[in-house]
Amino acid sequence: MYYIGYDIGSSSVKAALVEAETGKKVIVLNEPQNEMEILSIHPDWAEQDPEIWWQHICTATKRAIKEANIDASKIQGIGISYQMHGLVIVDNAGKALRNSIIWCDSRAVEIGNKAFAEIGEEKCMSHLLNSPGNFTASKLKWVKENEPEVYNKIAKYMLPGDYIALKLTGEVTTTKNGLSEGMLWDYKENKVADWLLDYYGIDQSLTPKIVENFTNQGFVTEKASAESGLPAGIPIVYRAGDQPNNALSLNVLNPGEVAATGGTSGVFYAVSEMSSGKSTRVNNFVHVNYELETPRVGKLLNINGAGIQYRWLRNNMGNESYEVMNEKASNVEVGSEGLVVIPFGNGAERMFNNKNIGTHFLNLNLNIHNSAHLFRASLEGIAFSFVYGMECLKDDNATINVIRAGNDNLFRSEIFSNTVATLIGHEIEIYNTTGAVGAGRAVGLKDGDYSKFGANVSDNDHVMTFLPLHNKEPYETAYKKWKKELELILTNK
Repeated sequence: MYYIGYDIGSSSVKAALVEAETGKKVIVLNEPQNEMEILSIHPDWAEQDPEIWWQHICTATKRAIKEANIDASKIQGIGISYQMHGLVIVDNAGKALRNSIIWCDSRAVEIGNKAFAEIGEEKCMSHLLNSPGNFTASKLKWVKENEPEVYNKIAKYMLPGDYIALKLTGEVTTTKNGLSEGMLWDYKENKVADWLLDYYGIDQSLTPKIVENFTNQGFVTEKASAESGLPAGIPIVYRAGDQPNNALSLNVLNPGEVAATGGTSGVFYAVSEMSSGKSTRVNNFVHVNYELETPRVGKLLNINGAGIQYRWLRNNMGNESYEVMNEKASNVEVGSEGLVVIPFGNGAERMFNNKNIGTHFLNLNLNIHNSAHLFRASLEGIAFSFVYGMECLKDDNATINVIRAGNDNLFRSEIFSNTVATLIGHEIEIYNTTGAVGAGRAVGLKDGDYSKFGANVSDNDHVMTFLPLHNKEPYETAYKKWKKELELILTNK
């Protein structure tokens, strides 16, 4: 028997089949073969047609069944992961009324800032644990203000994963964690933040019915079965945004456990008990296993300028492979002989209160430094930004006991991983898994056996563990130098 998991990203849709009993990966693939288009008809806008996601789900599902050579009737349940913070709006027939306004769209920033100022920081932080910001609720307000003819046709609003659930089941539903990603969940009252909808002038009836994770959320219709190749009647059991789902994929479910990713951008996602919500540099979301009696909140710290910095160097210095770059960097001493890279050239950074400080190469000595120094200083600069981010999390009362990370480009670098582990003082466990695999395995959590789930992750995916190095003095010296340069830049911005 099998489970299927989907991960609806902004670049592709991934599908994974896993064995129901063991959690073992059977197949993982993505559609389309090249990246999905993001429409940007104005600067800082980003949209996608949600129907395209569904088409790729259907294609990926049929491919997975065929290429794995399994009997589709043995697929028993579905898990869904999706790009966070997006807005999908549908009419009474369940048809999307416009393109989805996705996570990286910035059109609603000022709407959220105004709400934060007028409603008040105390109310927002104690009830939402966040500023309304540029999230789903604010995007819906933008539609109301700018496209009233579209707004007046809305039957329900939803998150991207909710739309795929609608296509599969014919039912319009959402989850607490989805609403929290949209800044629509009141933690203090344990219900929808209707007061924010009222402030925005949005009809409360537009909110979908809430379903719980790890329960039957709806069943595949005959129509969806015909289009996708899935068996009719099987349940969706789980859905979550990509970062909470990434944490679950790494068996990060309890306070003190932290998930890390080191792709184009970097993320720390620390699970905590109910958060104070005091820091505007950290976002707080309902975690996948949140319950009123045992609240679990994911504290998310995002670093825009991470792997993109190293990729820029690769692309602009002869297209050497990451492996060659890492090898050259390993021949340079810790601290890169004084060369410092501040790696924040990928837009405004939330941990700097939305300042855009750019990338900086500092103290470059033309008689000493070469490409190997640039590679080492870049890896160190990205690692130092993770350490700085961890300090922000700790300032927001996050507890750190263990860090688990995916086996992506940055964490494959010993320089990067050793630097982070040594300065943070915690081991970093590396796992070879994906969001689609995690979403598939999550279907099995209907039985509530988190220990078995965690054992499946460890048995199937653990690659290695980086331990803090004993001689941490050169790392601390280099980090202090880097942080001093960073703070000088922040002071002048």
